[in-house]
Amino acid sequence: MTLLTFTQHIPNIVGYAASICMVLGYLPQLIHTLRTRKTDDIAVGTFLLMAIGGFFFMIQGLLLENWPLFLCNLCTTTMSAIIFAIKMSNDWKKKKQQQQSS
Repeated sequence: MTLLTFTQHIPNIVGYAASICMVLGYLPQLIHTLRTRKTDDIAVGTFLLMAIGGFFFMIQGLLLENWPLFLCNLCTTTMSAIIFAIKMSNDWKKKKQQQQSS
C-alpha cells in the first residue's frame, strides 16, 4: 500500500474509530437500563433528541454511502430508542400508580 493509498483511507479509519467509540459509549447505559429497568435519572428529552438526531445522521450516511456514519447511527439510534421506550413505559406506570393512590 502506498502512502497516497493509505492517506485516502484515513477518513474511513477515523470514521470507524468514532463509530466504535460512540456505540461503546451508549452500551453501558443500555445494558444498565435493560438489567435494572431503572430510568428515574434519565432525561426523556436527551434520549428522544439523540434518537432523532441519530436517525437523521443515519439517513445522511445512506445518502452519502458513508457506511461508518450509517452503521454507527443505526446502532446508537436503536439503543436510544430502546432506552427511551423503557423510560416512557416506566414514567407511564409511575403516573398510573400515583393516580390510583390519590
